[in-house]
Amino acid sequence: MQRCHCDHRRSIASAAAVYFKLLFNNNSAMMVSKLLLAFAFCRLMATVGLNMGPAVELSRLGIDGLLTIDPSAVETASIDFGLMTRNSPLAVLHPASADDIARLIRAAVATPEEYGGFTVSARGHGHSINGQAQTVNGVVIEMSSGVGGGRDFPPPPIVSEKEMFVDVWGGELWIDVLKSTLRYGLAPRSWTDYLYLSVGGTLSNGGISGQAFNQGPQISNVLELDVVTGNGELTTCSNEENPDLFHGVLGGLGQFGIITRARIVLERAPQRVRWIRVLYSNFTAFTRDQERLISLHAKPKNEKFDYVEGFVIVDEGLINNWRSSFFSPANPVKISSLKKADGGVLYCLEITKNYHESQSLTVDQEVEALLKELDYIPESVFTTDLGYVDFLDRVHTAELKLRSKGLWDVPHPWLNLFVPKSRIADFDRGVFKGILGNNTSGPILIYPMNKHKWDPRSSAVTPDDDVFYLVALLRSAIDNGEETQSLEYLSNQNHQIIAFCSNEGIEVKQYLPHYTMEEEWAEHFGDKWPEFQRRKMKFDPHHILATGQRIFSPSKSVDMAVSR
Repeated sequence: MQRCHCDHRRSIASAAAVYFKLLFNNNSAMMVSKLLLAFAFCRLMATVGLNMGPAVELSRLGIDGLLTIDPSAVETASIDFGLMTRNSPLAVLHPASADDIARLIRAAVATPEEYGGFTVSARGHGHSINGQAQTVNGVVIEMSSGVGGGRDFPPPPIVSEKEMFVDVWGGELWIDVLKSTLRYGLAPRSWTDYLYLSVGGTLSNGGISGQAFNQGPQISNVLELDVVTGNGELTTCSNEENPDLFHGVLGGLGQFGIITRARIVLERAPQRVRWIRVLYSNFTAFTRDQERLISLHAKPKNEKFDYVEGFVIVDEGLINNWRSSFFSPANPVKISSLKKADGGVLYCLEITKNYHESQSLTVDQEVEALLKELDYIPESVFTTDLGYVDFLDRVHTAELKLRSKGLWDVPHPWLNLFVPKSRIADFDRGVFKGILGNNTSGPILIYPMNKHKWDPRSSAVTPDDDVFYLVALLRSAIDNGEETQSLEYLSNQNHQIIAFCSNEGIEVKQYLPHYTMEEEWAEHFGDKWPEFQRRKMKFDPHHILATGQRIFSPSKSVDMAVSR
């Protein structure tokens, strides 16, 4: 039996060697047509324990990076932060240039129908929740790895002090963008709460944090993009040049192209941050104050806060949880000592004031003037002062703590919703004081944004109200025997929340959306759906890109991703 097994392996290796010799000595059209079958040979050989080396040699395609079937690379590309979906690609590309990406996509386009076709998905830091960056019969491009091009790739961010922008590789992490721009005393204007995300990833969705009420989302702070479309064309686009592609890609969920370069707007970076939290027991007072603060966006800097967020507290442990390096461990906040008159739920308003050290004498006066207009619980003011980078990178600090406890690499059934201002009180009654009970299993963010700060030409969708709220249930499923912390329980609760909104006529929009049927996507995009379809046919007619989003079925016979 052992001899037969060895003979079988030798036969496969011999067949593969002959195949690859034919493959790479034939003309490029023949090579492209058989590329997918080459991947299948490699995977078969790996299955029976053979090793052809870490990479498939694709010099005939002109790819300078590393196309690999290495099991560890495939495994990494098969999972994401959500840990709820697993799909293994045929291969993983570590590009050495944007041209590598273009050549791979052109190969996918050229693959004949009889060979089944293959798809291409771009992966940044792998922070998707539901397998959006995965693919089954295709190649995952690792945009943030930096493996394929050696020392000179990806190119470092290029800062223009005069024009106040930075050009960055699409796979660059925002933390590295920040480090590069701070050398010039500059920083991007709009952020996400977590900086270890790729530029291309957040721009394909929106990119939001507490600055969005004032500066708009990250997609409203982009001047120019380089994009490889689903036709394999490397195209520069902006408001003036190829605007249809530019606006389509921003918030376009990766459907029209892969962002290889972004030109990001910068501002003068502050040095310090005054970080303040105040508590409310009355939801109406809480939202009224949040809405008042974001209405000040057009005021001079000294008459408004720079960041407005908030979160819901339904149990005492939450305020001292993983997001909070804010409170001193020696003096934790005791929720039971505060009045909870509004259904046993408290709400925390989180605000910041950025400043330079030379302004330290005036920042107290500015903060006091803004706080005196708010209707929070008087004894609940908690303040700290820290460096600008420390504030922006606050979630990573908490991540390291969770990793040390084995609580980071767990399933994350997150649900992010945009809720119209006109229905946020109904959402509070039905969800915060209803469906959730007194168990959260993670932070619940809630903060408003101004719709006019979002460019309506982009692919991103928001509710119709002039003001809408992000409600983000950032929960972790832990296998500790408690039903309320299980993945099944939390996932079912998410379904209950969506069903409640539907039954009550609350027209929410999912942020980082996840649907499985085209009808659901059509409802999600609403009036933008016809334009979204048109752009798909124009920029990715073969439906090669980002099939893990499950918006369009591949036009060739490629299987869709499946959840475990």
